[in-house]
Amino acid sequence: MSKFEATGLTEGTSTDQAAAPKPTLRLADAIALIVGIVIGAGIFETPSLVADNADSAAMVLLAWLAGGAVSIAGALCYAELSTTYPHVGGNYHFLKRAFGRNLAFLFAWARMAVIQTGSIALLAFIFGDYASQLWRLGSGSSSIYAAIVIILFSVLNIVGLHQGKTMQNALALITVLGLVLVIGVGLLLPAAPAASSTVAPSNGTLGSAMLFVLLSYGGWNEAAYISAEIRDGRRNIVRSLLWSLGIITALYLLINLAYLRGLGLEGMAQSQAVGAELMRRAFGEPGAVLMSLIVIICALSSLNATIFTGARTNYALGQDIFLFRSLGRWQSSGSTPTTALVVQGAIALVLVGLGTITRNGFETMVDYTAPVFWFFFLLSGISLIVLRFQEPHQLRPFRVPYYPITPIVFCGVCAYLLYSSVVYTGVGAIVGIGVVAIGVPLLYWNCKLQKRASGNR
Repeated sequence: MSKFEATGLTEGTSTDQAAAPKPTLRLADAIALIVGIVIGAGIFETPSLVADNADSAAMVLLAWLAGGAVSIAGALCYAELSTTYPHVGGNYHFLKRAFGRNLAFLFAWARMAVIQTGSIALLAFIFGDYASQLWRLGSGSSSIYAAIVIILFSVLNIVGLHQGKTMQNALALITVLGLVLVIGVGLLLPAAPAASSTVAPSNGTLGSAMLFVLLSYGGWNEAAYISAEIRDGRRNIVRSLLWSLGIITALYLLINLAYLRGLGLEGMAQSQAVGAELMRRAFGEPGAVLMSLIVIICALSSLNATIFTGARTNYALGQDIFLFRSLGRWQSSGSTPTTALVVQGAIALVLVGLGTITRNGFETMVDYTAPVFWFFFLLSGISLIVLRFQEPHQLRPFRVPYYPITPIVFCGVCAYLLYSSVVYTGVGAIVGIGVVAIGVPLLYWNCKLQKRASGNR
């Protein structure tokens, strides 16, 4: 092992490369990040899909409650991993310890080229779609908005950690207040008329409803990427996950109660924009415009948080992998991985171009990211079990309750969603898997470069 491998740094280390992340995030900052990532625009779209797969209002509420329970089970697994192995690389670090550097490299490549950048492009398209309803910028309005917002928020996070987290706290607060407004409107409206007895029962199941529910709960795992930057991390990682998921589950249950009261199960299932439909019933067209503004803010909150956390894995990849050593520079003045943020933004802009070509940006990005995301999410759950066997004497400040049942349940859910994402996605999924496969020759190329560099020293 070379001295560079031993230290985790690559050749050409500068002052910025030697700088490291510092624990500057408070518990409230971590909660704002997680809430901001999870509560995106999806909660204003997926409830109608869940209702369409449910036979009753009780089944709708049960599905959202079960989604919260499954997410908390996964969060407990991540809490053990993050407190035992706190690292800015998050999943990358866990996978490297459990399965070795090669698999970890493929994950980091997938996150940089598919998972995180695809999520950024997806959220940018949501912002673009709703912003275009308020002010169109021509035929490619949604894509133009998407590109602009990716550039602006990447620059904001490059400026510094303080600016990024301040913006995130503000957006998360506005997001929660917007949800509370919609909840209040729905619960105060007169109950929707009972559905006609001639309406055909749903052909869906709780399992198919859960597929959409868990999509709306996705994103809490990003807490792993701030484990090295949160104050008193061994205690606050667990607290931030449980607090944020408790808040999210309560809000999701309440907003679905509001939808059910204001629109009824049949109205929810038939609505293309359930939030806008509810606000339109209460306030007419001005209510629908207000709903668009709320969705825009939710999308921006998720986008900023996703940009913030996404570059951390790229930084960790640059610290370990010679081929991507330029990513491993940490700007000490702003406490941010500048090069990693620039590369991440550039890839996201390319994906905006891909979504523009297919003329179906949002759906293309869902297809592009889903199978790859759930595959590595499953491996992350398995890594908890593997590391328990490989490193039984490692100090674990937090141990997942009811081990091994809890991680096994979590892994089972991930396996089901991996299967579903492969079965129900289109061409975008093939492109995403193909991009991940490119990581194999890149890994081989990196090995050759590393050997050549070692031979020259």
